[in-house]
Amino acid sequence: MKEGNIILAAMLQADGQRKNRPALILREMPKYGDLLICGISTQLQQYIPDFDEIIRPEDDDFIASGLVKESLFRLAFLSVIQRKEAIGSMGMISVDRHQRLLSNLSNYLAPKP
Repeated sequence: MKEGNIILAAMLQADGQRKNRPALILREMPKYGDLLICGISTQLQQYIPDFDEIIRPEDDDFIASGLVKESLFRLAFLSVIQRKEAIGSMGMISVDRHQRLLSNLSNYLAPKP
């Protein structure tokens, strides 16, 4: 598993329960190799413009993603998991899409003047 891969992982939900769901590996964290992931959802109404990204069946990287429906990469739904907590790999997204998501997150986290 590497950055840009879509995995299945148990993620903590708003109700405090863990649910197996698809997630995108954004970054491998330093030293211990933990994974920074963002949740993926089919609930497109949660989309945040200029932050999240939607992947659609007509996109070049949709088939390689392993997703079966139009889905939303939710940058506000982050988690850090140990590599061994990843249940399995589903697919991957394009390098361009991965870079856009990292850029969106980085821009949001950057100090504001």
